[in-house]
Amino acid sequence: MKQIDTIKDLCDHLQTAVEIEWSVIPPYLCALWSLHEDANELAAAILKDVLMEEMLHLTLVANVLIALGRRPLLVPPDAKLPVYPGFLPHSDDAFQVSLLPFSEDAVKTFRRIEQPAAAGAPPQPDRYATIGQFYEALIEAVNRLGKDPAVWKGKGDPQVTGEYYYGGGGAAFRVDGLAKAVDALELITWEGEGLPGRVTDGDQTLGEPEELAHFFRFDELLKRRQYTLEDNPGTPTGPPILLDYAAVRPMVPNPRTSTYPTANGLRAMSEACDMTYSRLLQQLDDAFGGNPARMIVAVQTMKQLGTQAVALMNVPFKGGYTAGPAFEWRPPPGATKAYASSASSAAAR
Repeated sequence: MKQIDTIKDLCDHLQTAVEIEWSVIPPYLCALWSLHEDANELAAAILKDVLMEEMLHLTLVANVLIALGRRPLLVPPDAKLPVYPGFLPHSDDAFQVSLLPFSEDAVKTFRRIEQPAAAGAPPQPDRYATIGQFYEALIEAVNRLGKDPAVWKGKGDPQVTGEYYYGGGGAAFRVDGLAKAVDALELITWEGEGLPGRVTDGDQTLGEPEELAHFFRFDELLKRRQYTLEDNPGTPTGPPILLDYAAVRPMVPNPRTSTYPTANGLRAMSEACDMTYSRLLQQLDDAFGGNPARMIVAVQTMKQLGTQAVALMNVPFKGGYTAGPAFEWRPPPGATKAYASSASSAAAR
């Protein structure tokens, strides 16, 4: 079985984890923002909870990487940003992830993203079948390579912790060595796929309320019946869920700014949304790069991004669809040629 053999290799895989965590956030945001405010309240609540926990996962992975002395990266040319439709970073390319409005197809993809590993499935550091197997490879490597206190040379560097992060799924905490690193990576795994043989996450281990894992939140939407915390996986027994897929802004799948017309100002709206998205990424990059207070600013920028995205989703486009956010990187003013060309090539993929 292939394993992660060096600290450098471990850090490279943790950077991949940063990119995986970010890659699922825009699709979840599109589904949430497409919902009309007065309908599908349970679906909206589920998406909001999952999104807050995904931001926590991003933060915890970044803190593990910082503790090992590596700077997490979220902007080009050093980070590879997601392009939709596309495969999860470094996965086995079994399925693609798209930007879609809330729909049964979208929820099926979300459930596939959070799919628990099969019983006895081995850790997979590369070409993973499930994200859980990828994280198991990280946990195994941290337990093996992190026993030497000297490898945690960045444990005193600034990290995004509770005073800078607020949201669901538990508080962000400082990683200062092997034990906390394992805690962080296990929490990410449990919140995604659940504890072994159960539908719940591991939040109770951190003093947080026990909740459904992400996979089972999406599974109950597809089955249209809520899980109770005592239910067996695959068999929800709670109240029925009423969904109205018509009460959704019909955003065009996988929007592209370049396809929008200029005459009616739609392309300019999309470009402005892209700029806000790029500013958000830069703020998150700054937060993980030694200025954790930027996380507070990033939260406000995400709210602005949501306002712009919903505005796009209210503009008719073509074929019965509305416009939507493209989530395309646009280099800030004064960027270097290499920085700009990386963004252009990413947008072209």
